[in-house]
Amino acid sequence: MKQILLLFACFLLCGGIAVADPIVEMKTNMGSITIELNSSKAPLTVDNFLKYVDKKFYDDTIFHRVIGNFMIQGGGFDKSETKKATLSAIKNEADNGLKNQKGTISMARTGVVDSATSQFFINLVDNHSLNHRGTSSGAYGYAVFGKVIAGMDVVEKIGKVKTISKSALFRDYPEPQVIIESVRRVKK
Repeated sequence: MKQILLLFACFLLCGGIAVADPIVEMKTNMGSITIELNSSKAPLTVDNFLKYVDKKFYDDTIFHRVIGNFMIQGGGFDKSETKKATLSAIKNEADNGLKNQKGTISMARTGVVDSATSQFFINLVDNHSLNHRGTSSGAYGYAVFGKVIAGMDVVEKIGKVKTISKSALFRDYPEPQVIIESVRRVKK
């Protein structure tokens, strides 16, 4: 019995128990999307995203940018098109080995490498040009931190909505609005 306990203790101490990656459900007015987050490859990004999820920050925000055959972007504006106050920007983890492939979720950012806060996008196709290719700003890429595991049909439906140009800020704006009703952690 003592040997079994020692083996079990070694198993635990050596990291033998795999911790399941967090899963979130994003409910939209067009259906639900389930996303598995990759906390081993993008720990800072996943932690940041979950802080917003736990604060219910994404409730009643919109997908404000939809470009067919490219991506859908949300997480920064409420239904009245007001930009929401965010936490501090995070370090860009685009060099984590994950690729911007169809169905992955990545952090949106400005031209500054470490500028991502709350906005994210879901890739509608494999977007190789968004992958990490070097350390300069233009080549650094966008940090992938998870993938859609259910509801890709909803993502694709959102990707096909009609868009309009409302202003310089909202050039690919869905009409009617695509609303993120809530994002919650899913219990396994």
